[in-house]
Amino acid sequence: MHRIKKFLFKNGPLLATILIFFIVYAIGGQLYPAMRKPQVFFNLFINNASLLIISIGMTLVVIMKGIDLSVGAMIALTSVASAALLQQNFPPLLVILMMTLMGILFGLTMGAITHYLKVEAFVVTLMGQFFARGMAYVINRSSITITDDFYKFLALTKIHVPFFENAYVYITSLVAIVLLVVTFIILVFTRFGRTVYAIGNNEQSALLMGLPVARTKLIVYAFSGFCSALAGIVFSISLTSGFGGYALSMEMDAIASVVIGGTALTGGVGNVFGTLFGVLINGIIVTILQFNGTLTSWWTRIGVGILTLIFIGIQSLFYVRKKHT
Repeated sequence: MHRIKKFLFKNGPLLATILIFFIVYAIGGQLYPAMRKPQVFFNLFINNASLLIISIGMTLVVIMKGIDLSVGAMIALTSVASAALLQQNFPPLLVILMMTLMGILFGLTMGAITHYLKVEAFVVTLMGQFFARGMAYVINRSSITITDDFYKFLALTKIHVPFFENAYVYITSLVAIVLLVVTFIILVFTRFGRTVYAIGNNEQSALLMGLPVARTKLIVYAFSGFCSALAGIVFSISLTSGFGGYALSMEMDAIASVVIGGTALTGGVGNVFGTLFGVLINGIIVTILQFNGTLTSWWTRIGVGILTLIFIGIQSLFYVRKKHT
């Protein structure tokens, strides 16, 4: 009994996230029977692949007690830059490599400014957001259609899900899931992952313990940049186009998904598995609104905003209780 209580106390926010997802999904299934089809569930992974990818990177940043407001703008920059390069007949694999390297360098630069110049991550990444969004419009002010055969192949190839008749996902959805699994393993089972949690709990203590704080922070921000560039590639593949206006405010959706998933904004607590369910909750709210057909998309913002506040409250309660035990 004691072990069960300890487990529930330790994983309370995560379990609450999972429970809320299944409750909301069940309510949607009762209101709209068509939602019970397996494909509707797998559509959550198809429609939210880019959001899941940037949320994975955001999770590490928030665990480390940081923030990255540039991820949505980086999606737009990556999409329009890759579309422009493909229009100039650059090989698609080279374009993908160039975009991921750009994202890594962009994140690394913001991490270096944050750590070495002691500038708040909020300010640095906000400036990064302005720069990336502005550069996207400098490249092209209008939408650029992608006609590359390889991109179209990635966009249209369906992968059928075993044990579910006629259910499928796309390659881009699998990219997000593979990244999720790899990141979970790194966070839970490696020294690097433990260092990320240690920095989030107390950076000064991590320094006194001899942990590589500077290197870890740079890697985390570079990883977030990589995730945002990868999400931009996935976004441009899904829509077969690039545009500077894509992914507006998606960084807010990512932060909300991370918080709803049980990652504390105070740092040191969280995991990417919870972030997955945070993204799915966002997706299921959108799905219910689509099935309803009479409510505007702003109800998604309202629902996610309320849930975010609720989960911040839950985290605070667990933190206060932990402090007094």
